Amino acid sequence: MDSAQYAELFLTESREHVSAMNHSLLELERGVGGDEPVSAIFRSVHTIKGMSATMGYGPVASLSHELESLLDGVRRGARVVDPPLMVLLFEASDLLERAVEAAVDGTLDSVDVGPLVARLRGDGARAPSDDEGGSDPDGTEWTVTAPPGDGLLVRVRLAPGTPLKGVRAYLVVQAAGKLGDVVACAPNLQALQAGDFDHDFAIRLVLPCAPDDVGEALRKAGDVAHVRVGEDVVESAPPRHATELTVADLAEGIVTASAGPADTSRRPRSVRIDLRRLDTLMNLIGELVITRGRLIQLAAAIDDPALHEAVSQASRLVADLQDEIMTSRMVPVWQVFDRFPRMVRDAAHSTNKTVEFVIEGKEVELDRSMLEEVGDPIVHLLRNAVDHGIETPEERLAMGKPAAGKLVLSATRDRSAVAIRVSDDGRGIDRELVLARARQGGLVDAAKAELTDDELVKIIARAGFSTAERVTALSGRGVGVDAVYNRVRSLGGTVDIRSAHGQGTTVTLRLPLTLAIVRSLLARIGDETYAMPMTHVRETVELKPTIVRNLKGREVLMVRDEVLPLVRLRTLVEFVGAAPRGREQVIVVELAEQRAGLVVDALIGQQEIVVKQFDGVRDGHALFSGATILGDGAPALIIDVSSLL
Repeated sequence: MDSAQYAELFLTESREHVSAMNHSLLELERGVGGDEPVSAIFRSVHTIKGMSATMGYGPVASLSHELESLLDGVRRGARVVDPPLMVLLFEASDLLERAVEAAVDGTLDSVDVGPLVARLRGDGARAPSDDEGGSDPDGTEWTVTAPPGDGLLVRVRLAPGTPLKGVRAYLVVQAAGKLGDVVACAPNLQALQAGDFDHDFAIRLVLPCAPDDVGEALRKAGDVAHVRVGEDVVESAPPRHATELTVADLAEGIVTASAGPADTSRRPRSVRIDLRRLDTLMNLIGELVITRGRLIQLAAAIDDPALHEAVSQASRLVADLQDEIMTSRMVPVWQVFDRFPRMVRDAAHSTNKTVEFVIEGKEVELDRSMLEEVGDPIVHLLRNAVDHGIETPEERLAMGKPAAGKLVLSATRDRSAVAIRVSDDGRGIDRELVLARARQGGLVDAAKAELTDDELVKIIARAGFSTAERVTALSGRGVGVDAVYNRVRSLGGTVDIRSAHGQGTTVTLRLPLTLAIVRSLLARIGDETYAMPMTHVRETVELKPTIVRNLKGREVLMVRDEVLPLVRLRTLVEFVGAAPRGREQVIVVELAEQRAGLVVDALIGQQEIVVKQFDGVRDGHALFSGATILGDGAPALIIDVSSLL
């Protein structure tokens, strides 16, 4: 088998199993779930062992085999779960993850699994192998008949709940084909690949020598609960069709049609797609949206009903295609969030703290590219919360708090955005210390007495700013909040920090659902065009003198008895040009609970725009979150609403 073509699939599945292992290890350490965490870890390790052996990744298979043996000893009660064992299991999980990555990268020689394999072997008893001639392990009868023909009869039982059992059965048959000639299979290969069987199947195997290691070789294919070699098993199920199968058929992946037409109801309903293909599709649909805008503009200048109808139909098709592509990129946040419990656990152990970590809103969906980009900022926030925010158990008890600090990571939908929050019930941000450090660094006026929330964010988000007295493995270098702030802003999102001394801190990252295409309101200042995401547009009003007031030296807008600060875009962009012709317009924008009125010369209309990220001028005004190309080919800057509020 050419394993290279399956490397990405192996990597993806192995990552999922390692993530499941870490989740179960945390449950085992906390003593919840009874025996299920050990069984779950065992199943994940067993599957990785089988897949890695099939792929030819020897060190990965060796490490997982010894880890599986140790876990089997735990399951049988031969090994007690204690702190030294947990340390060993966590180390094995980490090394297994590194070995899997290295195997796919082709750098497996750089990962030495030998020392840990020896420790695993010395710490637990070897798992007993199946008796290839004795009784079944669970006392049940096999539910598959022996296929007719010569050769050694081999019955295989897959583990309950095996994912993609048709694929797993096919891999087992391939493994058998390496030992000798597979001359028959029951059910036939077509039914096996379609998953049209319970958990048992059988093959006839002609071997060149004695059958010494048949069971062990087949178990390495993964998710194999039991292998039985020989004719002495009671058959209780009615015969199923069998067809002859050669090793050549296996190598070529040929499926015979002797069983009749395929059952379309059992065809797979999902496929794995390389993310680069989805990125390419998104780029293409973005260019198509720009072209659609140009077509609409050109058609508007031509009085041809047939052309208008064709352009309108094409526009609807482009919109439908855009929705489908964007939906296909949406994934639940748990795909990234699930890796954080282990990280928080390690951070808490390294700082001698007790942390109760809670994840909420795991099913909220976000664009895949956005989710990958926001992973690192969340890591910074969680590490800061553990290192700086949450106190030691002794400090918390002295303050009347529970010994274990609470850390919550949550995701919620907020119209066309997603809000990700990291909250802790720790000591909070010491505003006086931040202010003192800011005075020392010349970041604020020496006479300033206190900081507002917005000023607090701007100061602690500066590169290199830190209140830590010492640098630790987790934080203290002044790059945490700075990295979070800059990364989230570059994604078109916002960062909000709320902190109360002695009560805790909440950091909210508000992100658009996708980076690619957003509906926006276009406005003009002189001959320049700007875009405002419709997500943040509450309404538009004409700027009449009767609704403008002056409050404490600042212009405000009166809208239905609501007082809103008034911001003039001409002033913000320092536009130098003729005064606007006609009455100016006001865009009432809102973000969370904050609102403001943005004054522009004129409104152009709504349009789907393709967001193009760009690097702003260093230390420049953070007024824009990106740029776009309009239908006529002219560029337009996208206004960052958070900079107005």
